[in-house]
Amino acid sequence: MIDTGQYFSNEALPSKLKDYKAFVLGQAFTFTTDNGVFSKEGMDFGTRLLLENIDLADIKGNVLDMGCGYGVIGIVLGKVTSSKMTMCDVNRRALHLAKQNAKKNQVDDVEILESDAYQALEDRLFDCIVTNPPIRAGKEKVYEILLNARHHLKKDGVLYIVARKEQGAKSMIEDLKEYYQVSIQERKKGFFVIKCKIG
Repeated sequence: MIDTGQYFSNEALPSKLKDYKAFVLGQAFTFTTDNGVFSKEGMDFGTRLLLENIDLADIKGNVLDMGCGYGVIGIVLGKVTSSKMTMCDVNRRALHLAKQNAKKNQVDDVEILESDAYQALEDRLFDCIVTNPPIRAGKEKVYEILLNARHHLKKDGVLYIVARKEQGAKSMIEDLKEYYQVSIQERKKGFFVIKCKIG
């Protein structure tokens, strides 16, 4: 397997743990990061924009944080809603951190598992899937996540994505329209928060 950065396993990198604090959606959080995980210096702009522009009424029932990294999206949404969170990634170091971070931020109703896209989720269905997709893993992997989401959403389920203009957000939006009802929740500094519904 080719190591394409934060999306795949990178256990050979030396560990350098770091804590940072973040305030989002009216709550304070502390996250531990490490070498070899996405956005190790702090909450990235795209993730924050995504979290601040999700309709929290959509975060209900069973929610999936796809490509969770060290757990920011799932932990924040799990803390501010009463949803049952599932978080998955292929990066084992990130998953280890996500488990630590969930405990640290007192998010208990969460399942954290190793999965390459939906591989470990089989026929499971969710009310909402949220992702800051792993652009560095390549377009094929990103589209596998985005287009196959529809097979893991309940009838009225929604998919939330954040994507950057310079990384193909506009063409992605057009491609998504073939499979979903697409609306732009927010656009700022070249980032788009995209909401997709089936039908």
